[in-house]
Amino acid sequence: MTEPATTKSDLPPEKEAFMPLGKDAVRQVRPLKKLLPFILRYPVRLSFTLLFLLLSAAASLSIPVVMGGVVDQGFVAQNLDKVASYGWAIVVIALVLALASGARFYFISVIGERVLADIRVAVFEHLLGLDAKFFDTHRVGELTSRLNGDVVTIRSAVGSSASLALRSMVTILGALVMMFLTSPSLTLAVVIAAPAIVLPVVAFSKRLRGMSRRTQDAMADLSAMATEMLGATRTVKAFTQESEQSRLYEQRSEMSFGAEVSRLLARSVLVGMVIFLGTAAVVFLVWWGARSVFEGSVTAGQLTQFLIYALMASGALTNVSEVLGILQSVSGATERLAELLETEPQIRIAEPTLPMPQPALGTMAFEHVDFSYETGNDTVLRDLSFVVNTGQTVALVGASGSGKSTILSLLQRFYDVSAGVIRVDGLDVRDVHPTQLRQRFAYVEQEPTIFAGTVSDNIRFGKPAASQTDIVAAAKAALVDDFVRELPAGYDTVVGERGVMLSGGQKQRLAIARAILRDAPILLLDEATSALDARSEKLVQVALEHLMQGRTTLVIAHRLATIRDADAILVMDKGRIMDQGTHEELVLRDGRYAELAKLQFRLEGIAS
Repeated sequence: MTEPATTKSDLPPEKEAFMPLGKDAVRQVRPLKKLLPFILRYPVRLSFTLLFLLLSAAASLSIPVVMGGVVDQGFVAQNLDKVASYGWAIVVIALVLALASGARFYFISVIGERVLADIRVAVFEHLLGLDAKFFDTHRVGELTSRLNGDVVTIRSAVGSSASLALRSMVTILGALVMMFLTSPSLTLAVVIAAPAIVLPVVAFSKRLRGMSRRTQDAMADLSAMATEMLGATRTVKAFTQESEQSRLYEQRSEMSFGAEVSRLLARSVLVGMVIFLGTAAVVFLVWWGARSVFEGSVTAGQLTQFLIYALMASGALTNVSEVLGILQSVSGATERLAELLETEPQIRIAEPTLPMPQPALGTMAFEHVDFSYETGNDTVLRDLSFVVNTGQTVALVGASGSGKSTILSLLQRFYDVSAGVIRVDGLDVRDVHPTQLRQRFAYVEQEPTIFAGTVSDNIRFGKPAASQTDIVAAAKAALVDDFVRELPAGYDTVVGERGVMLSGGQKQRLAIARAILRDAPILLLDEATSALDARSEKLVQVALEHLMQGRTTLVIAHRLATIRDADAILVMDKGRIMDQGTHEELVLRDGRYAELAKLQFRLEGIAS
């Protein structure tokens, strides 16, 4: 399992208002800097956002000045004309504020949605570019959670929350400046009152920061389990595990619930603490202001103006606190995505790469190859050497775990060898670009991957630019056309997720049609008929014969009857080639292959 999500806010909105004062808050939102390259792609929209932000902030900060004039020159002087003129001024300011705020919100929200789409595409492209070793150690459910859940979480950082945070920060700075210009003595009261609120809350909140981490961990585990089980519903049903898996899911759900309740309880305590301390601070500020008015150091209008600025600053701080609560969560999501974007493929591309020869030769060679997976200590291949020449069909035979499928993976450079050299068309696979290398192969898996699109979509996967005529031609060669014509919508029939609407033999023939359409010089077959019934196997074997014509073929064989005509058969055991030759040669040697052949052919009623 990958690292769990980093923390989201453990603090109530009122407390989080003071988070900017601490280094922890800065550290917690530091990963958000990784969003800047995506945001800075749109300088024009950003410029309009900042323009309307400053305009709306200036409009809102001018309202208390007008209100101060209303009190001193209107109410205190009992001048109704002044009240009316100041009233009209406020209406004009409100109009400017409304237009500027709407424009600011629009531009920053559009930037947020654009950045969201860019990040999602960037992460998806990067994931597709990572090597097989990465996916061996990371659960797909966890990666999907990052790609979807974490990316959506970021929307709030670069959308409405960013807009609110920017406006609030400008408002706070502007309000503090105006408060000081209005009355330095009253500003002193704010300086005195603030620590009385900040210190107790900060001291209490330090104990709570691990609670959110536990909540995110539980949620990630819950999501991964759901993805895994829902992707294997047939296996769950086949083993009648519905009740047990539901019990386990409920158990983990309760753990997630308990962690969240603990966090919410702590937040509730902080809410009550800050409400009490905040109210006491406001009462103290009003008392101090009234005392200043009675002493004559400030006017009633100045006090009104100061209190409005104080309330504006307080409201802005509350907004910032709410945003910080979101940003701390977004920071964790950003960090998780950044980990993916910063993950480097372990398959290194040579600089410069060598071009593959044209036309293709269709040759393969293993030269003293050793290989072991990082997830295990055992060596899978040991000093393996063999050559497949142009147009040859070579079969790999051996018990499970002898390294047959690993050979196909190494040829396509899903992994790098631990020692030795693999050559395709005479070049070391490490010296050519993986894309050019893999274009030399057509791969038919033992359990073919069928996508949830149409029949045409699945065949076209072999060559996205292929025409419908090419698709039909490949389908006919693979004996797919026969059953497709009977489907309700023909080639436009949706086959369902993982091809659930198709039989095993139909899936295999569909994969063969995909390989035919790819028209690669080298064909890799991984036990393509091992899981089929006799009739399906015969149809698939006919399709394979069409596919193998004119191509170099490396085939992993489970049923020896399918490889009797191979140019060479390599008998493998524990990562080594124990014997090799044609079918007839190996049978005459009366070794391990001969024993296996006699057993299989006797069971199948075939004379060897």
